[in-house]
Amino acid sequence: MAGSKPYTIRGKTYYPLKSAHGFVEVGVASWYGPGFHGKKTANGERFNQYAMTAAHKILPLGTKVRVTHLGNGRSILVRINDRGPFVDNRVIDLSRGAAQRLDMIGSGTARVRVQSLSGGVPEINAAGDVSGPLYVQVGAFAEKARARDLATLLQKAGHKGRLQYGSNSRWNVQVGPCKDAASARNLLRLLKVLYPHAFVVGGK
Repeated sequence: MAGSKPYTIRGKTYYPLKSAHGFVEVGVASWYGPGFHGKKTANGERFNQYAMTAAHKILPLGTKVRVTHLGNGRSILVRINDRGPFVDNRVIDLSRGAAQRLDMIGSGTARVRVQSLSGGVPEINAAGDVSGPLYVQVGAFAEKARARDLATLLQKAGHKGRLQYGSNSRWNVQVGPCKDAASARNLLRLLKVLYPHAFVVGGK
């Protein structure tokens, strides 16, 4: 099926987005693997259950998204190359490899946040990690003044950071930069105590 044209599955028509900029959703993730390994995906690739890919009903094919397991805080980057899952209460279908990284193989499903990545965010490397400078985002505000207040509070606590106006049309408060992924994970664990929705982002 064409990646951007409407398509119908089980009597329901889906209308893929023309742009993924600012796309964020929270819902249930599932995973698929052995039964589909080697079969063609919606964009014509052969499905590799060990690659960092996923299926989504309406995001443009080729979109890179951050998927965060809201139960354990783990976060990965995947590329959308297929359509699905066609189950009402599920928002994304991860490859087996991606599900393993989120530690959700046993449970089969997990509540996640899916956030599209826009220009300026580093590419996914072979291991599925982000390369380049990393920050921990602790808040996002429509009003710049509120974002500045949080940044000031963090600064007084000894954290360096920045304000960045993002594709989510919000002023994002980010702490960093971190020199590598391990440093970013350590900082994330520290900040999650006060900011449970914090997550790691790539920086320009």
